[in-house]
Amino acid sequence: MGVLVWSDEQMGLGRQDMDDTHREMVDLINRVAEAGKESFAQRFGELVAHTHQHFAHELELMQASGDPAQKEHEHQHAKLLGELAAMQARVNRGQFTMARAFVAERLPEWLQLHAASMDSMLAAHLKNSEKA
Repeated sequence: MGVLVWSDEQMGLGRQDMDDTHREMVDLINRVAEAGKESFAQRFGELVAHTHQHFAHELELMQASGDPAQKEHEHQHAKLLGELAAMQARVNRGQFTMARAFVAERLPEWLQLHAASMDSMLAAHLKNSEKA
């Protein structure tokens, strides 16, 4: 079992595109957490790339729908991307210890909280926007 387990009940937002992206992120977090020394850097890079794409997709959704919480949501994304960049710099220098802890502890906590708050509000906003 990985450091984070997907649960439709706890993490699902009821939007296939967002849920699929979150499932993918959970899978990547687990693969990075379980990676050996030989594959850690590559897997971490894949997680960083996915996170950039994930956040770009959500930004498109926010902009297209006029999400009133866009600024706060973008701020949370920017903060995590900054943390990932700092960890990527360490990984690039062959320093994996902090990045491993980040993936095992910080990322699962962040994703669960972010999905339950900002992403949940975005999904609800999108659902309401589609009805209008």
